[in-house]
Amino acid sequence: MSCDYEALAARGVQGLQPYQPGKPVDELARELGLDPARIVKLASNENPLGPSDRVTAAVEKALPEVTRYPDGAAYTLRQTLAERLNVAPEMLTFGNGSNDVLELVARAFAEPGAEIVYSEHAFAVYPIVIQAIGADHVKVPAVNWGHDLDAMAAAITERTRVVFVANPNNPTGTVVEKDAVYRFLQRVPENVIVVLDEAYCEYLQGPQYADGVQWLSEFPNLVVSRTFSKAWGLAGLRMGYGISSPEIADVINRVRQPFNANALAQAAATAVLDDQAYIDRAIEVNRAGLEQLAGGFDRLGLDYIPSAANFIALDTGTDANEVNDALLREGVIVRPVGAYGMPRHLRVSVGLEHENRRCLEALEKVLG
Repeated sequence: MSCDYEALAARGVQGLQPYQPGKPVDELARELGLDPARIVKLASNENPLGPSDRVTAAVEKALPEVTRYPDGAAYTLRQTLAERLNVAPEMLTFGNGSNDVLELVARAFAEPGAEIVYSEHAFAVYPIVIQAIGADHVKVPAVNWGHDLDAMAAAITERTRVVFVANPNNPTGTVVEKDAVYRFLQRVPENVIVVLDEAYCEYLQGPQYADGVQWLSEFPNLVVSRTFSKAWGLAGLRMGYGISSPEIADVINRVRQPFNANALAQAAATAVLDDQAYIDRAIEVNRAGLEQLAGGFDRLGLDYIPSAANFIALDTGTDANEVNDALLREGVIVRPVGAYGMPRHLRVSVGLEHENRRCLEALEKVLG
């Protein structure tokens, strides 16, 4: 008789559904016999520009040392990033992508019986981490597809240890403006950790948008998480970071795995921070791409959620999985988001002009 290993698993792991990433180009090519060069991937909110030339040079320079362990303290990147953000180096925690930082915060400050508050339609990593550590979910209903910060503040109890706020939110692209975020932080007790997940913050242009780093001195319970995977174009190297008080960073680093930020990622992130032209171009390409996709959806008579990030959640008006399957046969990879409580929506990442056009043409064909 075989052993029931799922029954041996930790309570939070039993029945846990792992995160489902966007389908890779090679996988779709194998499944349907398509030419990989004809496939367009707009599923994972990636930067479509390719890497910065400075990143390529930095990675090539670092390659001879890959037989060595990376700098566990990420000294060079730490100093460069601290200077850019105007924070003390000891306020930074690095992770294997920002979702690593999100998990580290939850593991450091919550345990079975504790509550973690997050919004409906928010990033899938939040409930996955909560269940894995055995904490209790407190999912607050969304308003107009976005965070209801007043309701989230009201949901905090004496058992609450962490609150996750994604701004802009993935997968809806909604954003909470600065004044509302500030009022929310004022309402949260000091013994509750607030994680302001700013993975898409580089795309927010204007004084009305929040920059969580400016509030760290006023709110010692605040952790701001960010990533190099989106606008900075380093998704394949996995580099994220948290900014917090040194006291919180010290606690988080106690559960951080050694060498979780690899040497090539450190070199690439350090290099791209010095390439302002690259980030400026990424922001402009994204702005134009959002306009192109939204204009195309309007022309096709399709509803969508206005987005402040590098993707748009599109309402297909029907079962999004069926539309997604049809798009895959056309060589267009987007992302169904039924697992987020949005069964009619597809999340479409911004690509290059010709990629966006291919997506719109395929949508018109499969819906038409």
